[in-house]
Amino acid sequence: MIIYASKPGLVIGRRGRNIQQLTEILEKRFRVENPQISVQEVEKPELNARVMANRLATELERGVHHRRASYFILKRIMSAGALGCEIIISGKITSQRAKYRKFKQGVLVKCGEPAEKFVDEAVAYALLKPGVMGVKVRIMMPSTIMPDAVEIKKEEGEEVKEIIEAEEAEEMDDGA
Repeated sequence: MIIYASKPGLVIGRRGRNIQQLTEILEKRFRVENPQISVQEVEKPELNARVMANRLATELERGVHHRRASYFILKRIMSAGALGCEIIISGKITSQRAKYRKFKQGVLVKCGEPAEKFVDEAVAYALLKPGVMGVKVRIMMPSTIMPDAVEIKKEEGEEVKEIIEAEEAEEMDDGA
């Protein structure tokens, strides 16, 4: 069993105490003999929707304003290299009436096979005094190659012409 975490030290615990508790629970509840648990760090937590949704939910529970926290998370996701991101916060945001707010940036595919393949989606919940707020995060991965993307290849003769033209332009700049 592999557990992916943004902070593996918290999952392991002091001297592996949490891991030992997890193995005991797996042995008792699921009747698994000698379960092997390994904890790995998520390579880029900013590109993992579940990690970012949980971070945003904890920020909201701490009392940070929803707009500030959302834009901060959105900026981190986009600076990590994502092609697009969407954050939806729903619940009692500013008043007793339930509302939702969307924060978007970049390109995000919403339907079809590309949405299933290239968009990471997660939901987290923040428990506040007025009620529960839902946080949904969608991230379009940087490695996405859309099926309708077209790449125009240049012929070898054109590349040589461009190099010669660039060299001539440099010579003219040096001579002037």
